[in-house]
Amino acid sequence: MSLIEMDNVCMRYQAGPEVLSNINCVIERGMFWFVSGVSGAGKSSFLRLLYMDERPSRGDMRLFGRDVYDISRDELPVIRRRIGVVFQDFRLINQFTVFDNVALALRVRDDKISETMLRAQVSEFLDWVGLKDKAGSYPPMLSGGQKQRVAIARAVIGNPHLLIADEPTGNVDDATATRLFYLFEELNRRGTTVLIATHNRPLMEASGKPVLLLKDGYLTPLKRLP
Repeated sequence: MSLIEMDNVCMRYQAGPEVLSNINCVIERGMFWFVSGVSGAGKSSFLRLLYMDERPSRGDMRLFGRDVYDISRDELPVIRRRIGVVFQDFRLINQFTVFDNVALALRVRDDKISETMLRAQVSEFLDWVGLKDKAGSYPPMLSGGQKQRVAIARAVIGNPHLLIADEPTGNVDDATATRLFYLFEELNRRGTTVLIATHNRPLMEASGKPVLLLKDGYLTPLKRLP
């Protein structure tokens, strides 16, 4: 079953030129795709459509089987709970500990969750990303790779149907980038559909995963990079 369907989707910001033009793609549930392209190709705009931060200026788009034009503002929070997003700039709260940054996602999702269950789940996911010993630390005390792993734990703790990551390996060394990729791959094996926007060509080539290539606002699905 398709998770995302786009038919001649275009996007522009206000009265500006189109940044995405006639996008056609189908993302099946459980797939793992990279999104690639040079700076300015439209990757971030494409991702913003997927997590409903923007809507197409024209064309047809369906997300989770719903026409995005029919999703009301009141329904958006419910839809977004099915989507985990790892932002390029992390967006961690510096005044919160690592534990509380991750826990916040659960508290927003379920305000009735017990403290015992919350602590168990947060500890499990921090252990999964290798940061259980950093639970009491604050983001300014962490390296870029550690911050990225906190952001990943926060994005996936709600078991999203769709995970979107914008340049998750852009601020880390090659060894950390490989480790992060394995975390995404494990999540994908659990059933989550994964889309990662990246410039990391060696990582994409080594993975063997298909690629959505953006160039000048146009998208081409590829089995592998040319």
